[in-house]
Amino acid sequence: MSVHVIGDTAVLTGRSLRHITRSVDTIITTAVTPIALMLLFVFVLGGAIDTGGGSYIDYLLPGILLITVASGIAYTAYRLFLDLQGGILERFRSMPIARSAILWAHVLTSVVANLVSVAVVVAVALVLGFRSSAGVGGWLAVTGILAVFTLALTWVAIIAGLTAKTVDGASAFSYPLIFLPFISSAFVPTASMPGPVRWFAENQPVTSIVNSIRALLTRQPVGADLWVALAWCVGILVVAYAVSLAVYRRRFA
Repeated sequence: MSVHVIGDTAVLTGRSLRHITRSVDTIITTAVTPIALMLLFVFVLGGAIDTGGGSYIDYLLPGILLITVASGIAYTAYRLFLDLQGGILERFRSMPIARSAILWAHVLTSVVANLVSVAVVVAVALVLGFRSSAGVGGWLAVTGILAVFTLALTWVAIIAGLTAKTVDGASAFSYPLIFLPFISSAFVPTASMPGPVRWFAENQPVTSIVNSIRALLTRQPVGADLWVALAWCVGILVVAYAVSLAVYRRRFA
């Protein structure tokens, strides 16, 4: 990436972040659904779920964090769609601005905004009784996993923003992503699930990511789950990035 591209990306990212700061309700709205789910499972359903000991909120939080990210990336597709409809992308393309900087600005804004939302959810979890024995290194590793996960899903959101026909369609793609943690180890151990559902839960990306984050937060051995989680995230990132660029070039050809 050249200095020209980095500079253009920084300027456009600053523009997007200013829009976020002027509508803080976006971050709050992103955190509302995960917090509501956390309250529901901790105070209503958690007592009936056997996780093999320990506080249920400690078991639950990693999955809630992934739902937070899945909720937040919908706004990336939404903002990109509005830029397309408003003609701002055409105006940027008529200026001496690196083409890739336009998309990267939306992506980096998404990563920053979603990490802030994750921090809000963690703060609420601490109030509800969440405790972690992880040190600074463990928390940095968790942040890194969440950042890569957010980066991968944001490029999926870019595809949705570029191809959507309506505002609702731009954000609707995130619904299956929000639902995916429910068929994983996020809320209950996969051993309690019936055969076919258990197989799917144990072989989809959310389970390995959740298990890795949970192990890091409790200072348990991470094992192969970390490498599987990173492989899923990097694979999704590479494919979504390639498809996004192809769609972007075709749209403005």
